[in-house]
Formats: sequence, structure tokens, C-alpha cells
Amino acid sequence: MTVSELTELIRRSLEGSFPHVTVEGELSNYRPSSTGHLYFTLKDLGASINAIMFRNRISSLTFEPKDGMLLRVRGSLSVYAQRGTYSIVCEEIERAGEGDILAILEERKQKLAAEGLFDEELKQPIPRFPQTVGVVSSPTGAALQDILNILKRRAPGIKVIVLPTPVQGEEAGEFIARRIKQANFWKLADLLIVGRGGGSLEDLLPFSDEAVVRAIAKSTIPVISAVGHEIDWALSDFAADLRAPTPSAAAELASDDWDDTLEIIRALEDDLYSYVNNRIERIKLMAKPFSAHDLEYRFRSILQPRLLRFDEAKDSLWGNMRERTMELRQRLNLAKMGLQAASPLSVLERGYSVVMPMRDGKPGQPIRRATDIKPGDSLIIRPLEGLVSATVNEVSNR
Repeated sequence: MTVSELTELIRRSLEGSFPHVTVEGELSNYRPSSTGHLYFTLKDLGASINAIMFRNRISSLTFEPKDGMLLRVRGSLSVYAQRGTYSIVCEEIERAGEGDILAILEERKQKLAAEGLFDEELKQPIPRFPQTVGVVSSPTGAALQDILNILKRRAPGIKVIVLPTPVQGEEAGEFIARRIKQANFWKLADLLIVGRGGGSLEDLLPFSDEAVVRAIAKSTIPVISAVGHEIDWALSDFAADLRAPTPSAAAELASDDWDDTLEIIRALEDDLYSYVNNRIERIKLMAKPFSAHDLEYRFRSILQPRLLRFDEAKDSLWGNMRERTMELRQRLNLAKMGLQAASPLSVLERGYSVVMPMRDGKPGQPIRRATDIKPGDSLIIRPLEGLVSATVNEVSNR
């Protein structure tokens, strides 16, 4: 048989054997198309199957499908011959309850939140100018290439260290956590970007692994979580210091301040240049009317009144000093004349003498009355010049 003959046989067998089926499973990889059809996957723990709902049946939907929902669909099996795949063509879709994955994630989220791993107090500021950025992601993924291209364009001076890890599968979470711990142990970067491109809810499960969340929460290096597209989320978003909607957005956040700061510096440079030029022009305009002669005239007009005041103050000071000196000299002369008038020598100059008795070989007090001495007493007479010794012959009270 040819491939077409075999595929046609399979198509008739499947479509004829399963014209009406009701299937319950978890919604995953939900992606509305631009044509209006809905494409998605139904899965459980053991298998998955593609599904489609054409736009002419969408009006029967009473809710907005989201990944992780547990759905019950009714329809028929259809084989797409060109790709050799089969899927369920859905006529009706209804909710059967929350999906297992979302329930597990919600339970894990509540547990980790109760431990304080999502607290705002643990969040670190993202460095404005990181010199080295570490990227924990798949080395072959498109997300890494987007990050490298954006960093190269926006911040060519940044050094990038790639910490390779699988980002899908059961063991991926352990590898991601190990890379985060290694980056911290060796202090490999100033900032870590942890993430991957878009995918189904189960594809993103490694970034909700408990070990990954704990490694991010304990990281001393600030972490940006960049998992999937804008509508995707993982528990790493809650533990990270900053969540980016996409890996490309994470790269922009890591280099955002470079371009902004350069623009600010350029604007400040222009403002400073304009300010200095304006000041120079103003000074030129102010200095233009002034010549050397005019400056000398202005200087003298300021200086001369002060010199005049200085001369007046000097003359006043000298005059006050002369008057004070004459006054003191006059007072000194008067004091001298009074002192001279009170001097006993002045009296002696007029012919008077001081007469003192000699007692016990020493002169006594000057004699003021005749009764102070008696005949035979020895006397000392002090004229203006010299001394005279005498003896009393007679005393008279008259």
C-alpha cells in the first residue's frame, strides 16, 4: 500500500469506529488561531490527544478556556491525512473541574508562601548597571538567543555567562536549582535571568519545582524570572526579585538603565553646554561697555570717597590726640606747682629753718613750742643747706 492508501484505511477505521466520543482530560497548550478555530491538547497522567473546535461551534462555549482546566468534550475522531495525526473534533466543551496540575501548583504555592519564600522583605533591588549577567536556561533555546541579542544591542559592555540546563522534563527542576546554587557559590554574576520560552503548562513545570523556588528565594544574587509568554506563569515568578513577562523583556530590564542613562547624560551635556554658553554671553555683554580707562575711572570713583573719609578720620584723630595731650600737660603742670608749694624745701628757701631736739643721740620731732625744750638741751637746726648744732641757753614763753 502507499502511504495515502494506509492513511485512508486508518481514517475510515477510526472515524467509523468513533463517530461519537466523550473525553475528559486536562486542557493544555491552548492556542486560538487567527482564523477563529481553537486548538488545544487534552491530557491525563498517561497520555495526550490533540483537539480542535471549529469557530462555528465556539458560540456554545460558556467560559474562557485556560491551561490546567479539567474539561469534558464531546465530538468525533478525525484523521489529518497530510500529517498522519488524529484528533478530536469537538462539538461541545464543558468544565469538569480544576486540573490536577493547577491543583498541585496551588497547593505548593500555599505551602511555600506560608514559609515566607514569597515575602516582599526578601526581594532585592535589581542592579542598575550589572557588569555580568548569568542566564540559567537551555543553551539551544530561542529564549537564550533573544536575551543575547537584546543585551548585545542595548548594553554591549555587559558580560554574559550562560549556565546551561534542560528546561523541560522531570529532572529539569533539579538542574535549574543546581545552576542557581552554583552561580551563588562562585559569585559568577551580578544578576541572574532564570527562564525559558513559551510552552504548555506541563512544559513549564520545572520552574515551579520546589527546589527551584527555594534556590531562587535563597539566592544572594538578584534574580529575574522570565518563564514563557506574558500569559504564562510559574512559581519561580513569585520567589524571584522581579518577574519579566518574557525572556526578551528580562533582557530589556537588565539593560534598561543603560540606554536611559545615556540619554540623560546627553541631555545634561546639552543643558550644561547651553548654560555655560549663556553665562559667557551675558558676561561678554556686561563687560563690553567697560574700557581700561573707564574701569580706572570707576575704581577711583569708588576709592576716592573712602580715601577722603580716611583722611578726615586721620585729622580728627590727630586733633583729638593734641587736645588730650595739652589737657594732660596742663594738669601735670598744676600738679607740679601744687607739689612744689607743699614741699618743705620751698619754705626753707624763704629763710626758714627746721629745729629738732637731740635725744639719745637722735633728732626728735620738729619743735613747735618753746615749752617743748629746756635750757641745756642739744638742738639740730636744718636750714636750706647744711646742718647746725646748738645748745639751749634760755627758754622764754613770750
